[in-house]
Amino acid sequence: MSELKRILLVEDNANDVDLTLAALAETRLANEVVVVRDGQEALDYLQRRGAWATRPVAHPAVVLLDLKLPRLDGTQVLAQIKGDPELRTIPIVMLTSSREERDLASSYGLGVNAYVVKPVVFADFVRALKELGLFWGVLNQPPPGSLPPSAGR
Repeated sequence: MSELKRILLVEDNANDVDLTLAALAETRLANEVVVVRDGQEALDYLQRRGAWATRPVAHPAVVLLDLKLPRLDGTQVLAQIKGDPELRTIPIVMLTSSREERDLASSYGLGVNAYVVKPVVFADFVRALKELGLFWGVLNQPPPGSLPPSAGR
């Protein structure tokens, strides 16, 4: 049986973190969710730097990335991830409240895998997160070489 892959949530708004974690908990996914609060911390996590230097080697199953973040915004983080040969195959889902066409176009232009506008109604938000979590955390098969040999594929 495969090891459960982590989900990386990059979100600075404490209420949105709580709502996202509650929605994922309602889906009964067993995947661990790691929360980071800004774009720089997301890159530190992914590149195993600083406080994250000793984290497990395996990349997350998916990164749920907000657009509006301190230090580095979501598009800057996305550009760095997709520009890094070691990270570019990690699926990135922009999970944002922005419906701006320029944000959507910019995100897809940088290689985002999906762009999801956060539903306002909690039941809709739970449904959206359930589908995201199930697809990216369980059903989606990562490309060869995206997990270290010890990750038990």
